[in-house]
Amino acid sequence: MLEHFLVVLGQVTTLFLLMGVGFVLAKREKLTLVGTSEMSFLLMYVVTPCVIIDSFQTEWEESTLRTLAVGTAALAGCYVVYILVSLLFFRKKKPDLQAPLRFGMIYGNTGFMGLPLVRAVLGEEALIFAVISMVVFNLFSWTHGVMLMGGRRAFSVKKLFLNPGVIAVTVGLPLFLLRLRLPGPVYSTVGFLGELNTPLAMVVIGAQMARADLLSTFRAGELYAASAVKLLLMPTLTALLLLPLRLDPMFYAATVILSAAPAAGITSMFSERFGRDAARAAQLVSLSTLLSIATLPVMAVVAEMLG
Repeated sequence: MLEHFLVVLGQVTTLFLLMGVGFVLAKREKLTLVGTSEMSFLLMYVVTPCVIIDSFQTEWEESTLRTLAVGTAALAGCYVVYILVSLLFFRKKKPDLQAPLRFGMIYGNTGFMGLPLVRAVLGEEALIFAVISMVVFNLFSWTHGVMLMGGRRAFSVKKLFLNPGVIAVTVGLPLFLLRLRLPGPVYSTVGFLGELNTPLAMVVIGAQMARADLLSTFRAGELYAASAVKLLLMPTLTALLLLPLRLDPMFYAATVILSAAPAAGITSMFSERFGRDAARAAQLVSLSTLLSIATLPVMAVVAEMLG
C-alpha cells in the first residue's frame, strides 16, 4: 500500500510541478492575464474536445457499453446526492458567497485536473470512463450550476447542448458505437492536440493561482470548510455509493479519483458572470487545489484498492 501511495504521490507531484511553471511565469509577468485567458480558451474549446473524441477511438465489447450505461446513471445519482449535501452547508452566508461555495463543493476540476490525473494514475484506457464523468458534469453544471449561480432565468437549453464537452461527445460517441476510425492524419491531429491537455492545463491553473490573494485565502475559514467537503466528503460518498454496484474496477477508480478533484475553475468564471463573489470563488479554487496535493494521493489509492 505504501509503495502504491508513493507512486500516486509521484504522479500528483509531477502535476503540481507543472503548475509551478505557470505560477512562476505569472509571478514574473511572463504569462499575462490575457495569455492565460487565451490558453484557457484553447483548452476548453479545442484541447479538451480532442481528448474526448480521441478517447472514443477505441475498441469496445458489450460489457463496456453496459458499464458506461450503468455508470452514467450512477454518476447522475451521485450529483443529486452532492447537491442535497451542499444544502446542509453555509445556510447563514449571504447568497453572493453561498452560491460559489456550494458550487465549488459540488463541481470539481474534472477536465483540467481530473483527466490528467486519471491518465497518469490509471493509464490511457481509463480516459473513456473519465469522459463519461465529464459528460454528466457538463449536464449538471450547465443546468443546476447555472441556476444556482444565476437563478432560473439564467438557464439556457441552447448553452446546455452547445458547450464544448457535449459537442465533442456528439461527434465521438457515434464513431465509437459504429466502430469507425478517423482518417489517419485527422486522428493524429486530434491525438497531438489532446496530448496538450496535461501540461497546458497545469500551467493555466498555476498561473491562476499566482493571481489569487493567498494570504487572505489562508485566513478564510469557510474556504477550508468548503475544501474539506469537496476533497474528502464528496469522494468518500462517491466511493460508498458506487461500491455496491460492483462496476468495472477501472471505471470505479476513475470516478472516485475525479470526485476528489479540487473545485472547478468555472466556479470563479460563473461567479464573475452572474455577479457573485468572484474573488472568494477564485480563492476557493486556489486553496482546494493546494490542499489536494495531500488528499488526492490518499483518495487515488483508496479508489484503486476498493475497485
